[in-house]
Amino acid sequence: MNSYKLSDEVISQIAKLIQLAILTGTDVIDNLRTVRVQPSELEDGSLTLTPEYREMAEKQVEKLLTEVTELSSTQLDA
Repeated sequence: MNSYKLSDEVISQIAKLIQLAILTGTDVIDNLRTVRVQPSELEDGSLTLTPEYREMAEKQVEKLLTEVTELSSTQLDA
């Protein structure tokens, strides 16, 4: 049976998801279920984020930042 540890990248992503859940008031469990990992190419027994997940996560953050900027502009105009 193989044993893996979480890479710093995966741990950092989990921390971001917890912060995101706190800021948005969403359930962190739903966010954690979306995480996709794969064995590291370094063959050090760790798991890293898949490239597809990494790209999707970055796009979600960009979208949220855009929405926050738009909301801020709307509130300043009011």
